[in-house]
Amino acid sequence: MNESRVNPPPSADDLDRQLILLLQANARESTATLARKLGVARTTVVARLARLEASGRIVGYTARLGGDEAGRSVQAFVGITVSPKAGREVVKRLSELPELRQLASVSGEFDYMALLRADTTARLDALLDEIGDIDGVLRTNSSVVLALRVDRQT
Repeated sequence: MNESRVNPPPSADDLDRQLILLLQANARESTATLARKLGVARTTVVARLARLEASGRIVGYTARLGGDEAGRSVQAFVGITVSPKAGREVVKRLSELPELRQLASVSGEFDYMALLRADTTARLDALLDEIGDIDGVLRTNSSVVLALRVDRQT
């Protein structure tokens, strides 16, 4: 057996990490191409994907808009402060907005940080009004995204 391999196969945890990184770069990559890039058998990649999906580490695959499509919309980060005990209902109502891309509970000045994407600034303005009108929302603070400098969608 030849022990002087140029590219030894990665460890189990490292293999999962590398597989996830490759999928983040291109979720449509074929399992054969992923296997070739990782230096493992295609069946290994298929089994790993099944396990990562079953465990909830991979919960879906998505299409990301390119520069032209993404450039036709406006994004904003919105800090949201809610009254005590209103969080659950506010989250439920925010989740109903199709323009909501992400919602995180955060520490600091706000209770939640939302990322919105709207087709126009007028729609963004209307969304901010809708959010402000939700029972339990005390205050919002918005920052419109001018340019995306780094995007490592995780």
